Amino acid sequence: MNTKLRLTVVAPSGILDKIRGNQLHCDISDLINNGTNIILIDMKDIKFIDSSGLGLLMSIMQMASKANVKFFICSINEQVRMLFELTKVNKFLQVFIDQDDCKRYILTNLYRVTQQ
Repeated sequence: MNTKLRLTVVAPSGILDKIRGNQLHCDISDLINNGTNIILIDMKDIKFIDSSGLGLLMSIMQMASKANVKFFICSINEQVRMLFELTKVNKFLQVFIDQDDCKRYILTNLYRVTQQ
């Protein structure tokens, strides 16, 4: 199995609400349709997520899963981490410290699998 890994990093900023969440959903849908098979959302510039934004993240995760696309998140702030823990979203999302941490995981775990 020699599948080429295509990682795309998406870096939204500000508040992740219904409007920005819908745009993010559309952007990621386009990426999936264009052959990206690993998506990393770098949330270092996200200051706040409301309930609509949280729901849209879960929707994006489901869309990625149905398309057999790996979906990761990194660089969350303390407020977002607490929200993920309170809502138990952290049980479903794979969250990394930063982009480098995620890329190490991909190279160590996913790259090896595609080379077998």
